[in-house]
Amino acid sequence: MVRADMATEPRLALIAGNGSLPCQIADALSNAGREFKIIAIKGEADERTRAQADTELGWGEIGRLYKFLKKTGCRDVLLIGGVSKRPDFTSILGDIGTLKRLPTIIRALAGGDDSLLTKVIRLFEVEGYRVVGIKDVAPQLLASSGVLGKVQPSQTDWRDAELALRACEKLGELDIGQAAVAVGGRVVALEGAEGTDAMLQRCADLKRNGRIRAKSHTGVLVKTAKPNQDLRVDLPTVGPKTIDLAVAAGLAGIAVEASGALIAEKDVTLKKADDAGLFVIGIEHGSSIDAVLSEQPDERS
Repeated sequence: MVRADMATEPRLALIAGNGSLPCQIADALSNAGREFKIIAIKGEADERTRAQADTELGWGEIGRLYKFLKKTGCRDVLLIGGVSKRPDFTSILGDIGTLKRLPTIIRALAGGDDSLLTKVIRLFEVEGYRVVGIKDVAPQLLASSGVLGKVQPSQTDWRDAELALRACEKLGELDIGQAAVAVGGRVVALEGAEGTDAMLQRCADLKRNGRIRAKSHTGVLVKTAKPNQDLRVDLPTVGPKTIDLAVAAGLAGIAVEASGALIAEKDVTLKKADDAGLFVIGIEHGSSIDAVLSEQPDERS
């Protein structure tokens, strides 16, 4: 259905990395009637994204990128999809437009990942473009509040969720990670530089070797945004693979921040969770889980 507010928005440039998200966003934009162009990142975008792309550019073609944005009248920019390879300094010597901006680009590439993301946004803003996020163009892809699938969490699950949520808050304050796992009233894993997938694999290993002693379908993964995290380019995300890894780790379910986390391939993800008997819930930022507990049954349905 074409949305009137989207139809009047300026044309959007969708700069696409790897994974299925770029095509999901493109479908959502088309359904909403938003005009957009797809720019596939060479060496990152997958086959389906490249097939839909209006152009494909490499890291060293920043000058050509800005020329394309100007030529097509794109004023808004959405950076979406994964980037598996961080460019080295030799890969950005591609064209005159890149060379002109070289000092700014080098400054943007310096520092840690969070700093890099922030500075990439600044590179576009300096050129007069507005960088937007999924919440601005496809909010329906974000997690809503409450139970999202067919499986209901028990009171024990909610308590584990609250404990893992508190751990995430501490992690966020230290700018370490976005996720934590609590099992049976104990935090058993915290996300670090390895990412959520590797953390869940570690949980599965800990259960297999007996370091975590708990029955199957016990424990909760919680994933939330860090304080002051720029959700335009660094949105907490769960998807079908997260469900597979949570099942392998013997967890009961997953909790994410409502309106602050993305569920990739939403229909597929929730069906996979339902089929596995795994709950998926959205928790409002700052909400009280104690208030929810009074309304929950002791056992999962």
